[in-house]
Amino acid sequence: MKVLIVGSGGREHAIAWKVAQSPKVEKMYCAPGNAGISQLAECVPIGAMEFEELAAFAKEKAIDLTIVGMDDPLVGGLVDVLEAEGLRVFGPRKAAAILEGSKAFSKDLMKKYNIPTAAYETFTDPAAACAYLETAAMPVVLKADGLALGKGVLICQTLEEAKAGVKELMEDKKFGSAGDQIVIEEFLTGREVSVLSFVDGKTIKVMTSAQDHKRAGDGDTGLNTGGMGTFSPSPFYTEEVDAFCKKYIYQATVDAMAAEGRTFKGIIFFGLMLTDKGPRVLEYNARFGDPETQVVLPRMEGDIVEVFEACIDGTLDQIDLQFADNAAVCVVLASDGYPVHYEKGYAISGLERFADADGYYVFHAGTKFAEDGKTFLTNGGRVLGVTALGKDLKTARANAYEATEWVDFGNKYMRHDIGKAIDEA
Repeated sequence: MKVLIVGSGGREHAIAWKVAQSPKVEKMYCAPGNAGISQLAECVPIGAMEFEELAAFAKEKAIDLTIVGMDDPLVGGLVDVLEAEGLRVFGPRKAAAILEGSKAFSKDLMKKYNIPTAAYETFTDPAAACAYLETAAMPVVLKADGLALGKGVLICQTLEEAKAGVKELMEDKKFGSAGDQIVIEEFLTGREVSVLSFVDGKTIKVMTSAQDHKRAGDGDTGLNTGGMGTFSPSPFYTEEVDAFCKKYIYQATVDAMAAEGRTFKGIIFFGLMLTDKGPRVLEYNARFGDPETQVVLPRMEGDIVEVFEACIDGTLDQIDLQFADNAAVCVVLASDGYPVHYEKGYAISGLERFADADGYYVFHAGTKFAEDGKTFLTNGGRVLGVTALGKDLKTARANAYEATEWVDFGNKYMRHDIGKAIDEA
């Protein structure tokens, strides 16, 4: 079969790497892709938001399965556009992708269906938001309602900080129209855990757990980023936590979306906080997480294309989803200065070391080829995800940091404490 993957980051590289292992796949395309993905798939210069061009390409090439990796095209309705052309697509339709596209929608859904989450209020008027803050207990969390590249969340310790945050989101429009409406949420404490799942509209199959590191600097300092590294499984995601989430969160979310007439097929990402009162949902995403995908998929056993097709066909209950009894850690190699200002175009060396290293992987996020068509150059804030497996988390962490030393480029930057929480488990 012919497969098209839509996206250009480390997540899409990891998906392409896993899809390439399927005996069903004879040809793979990626739009627009990146230099690393081009080693697995034919990259085509069509942007993820160019819906009509993507549909025309998929029809011209007789694509059998399109996999949409990114949030923007899902929330924008790419799946609907492709399905209207008679194409098979893995990912939620626009009506279901609102689960990620609007934080206000997802919070209201959780309240209506008694899915445990933080207390909250939503606002479209900055003055009303500030008036509410006068009576709120600090700290609070401010969230832009719409998509903001995983960065539209502000944790505010004081009333002054919170009011400044409202101005930043709603008046200064730091994240554009995403801040037209905001959610003000109680601040929860505990361990954060990410859980990805496959959904076919009625059945949900949960993948292994993971934990992301969003802050740019060591010790969880600095600005929020798209993710500086991750590990899987989370030692804090116990059997007790799993049982609670399966009973009160996972299936409840799938059933709630169906009850709302927004049947969800694709990936639901559950961002959880393990509080002293039990697990609470921090957020939903409607696609694979990045960089969580880069530790989850290397641990997944079996043919991922079969799972994608089962989600589309409503036969996920027939799939035996298994993950290896091991661990994985991913350390993101970024451009120094990310996520604010950074330079691109530096030559990357050492990538050939991964070709013959069993259990070590490098997923490209922001790379391109030099004019010679051979030399890899940096082309983004997050450049590479270096992933390593190990018999346990501590081994995987040591392996991942060892592998980061194989790679070099001009303004290479990384956190040195990815997975440090493992030591506290």
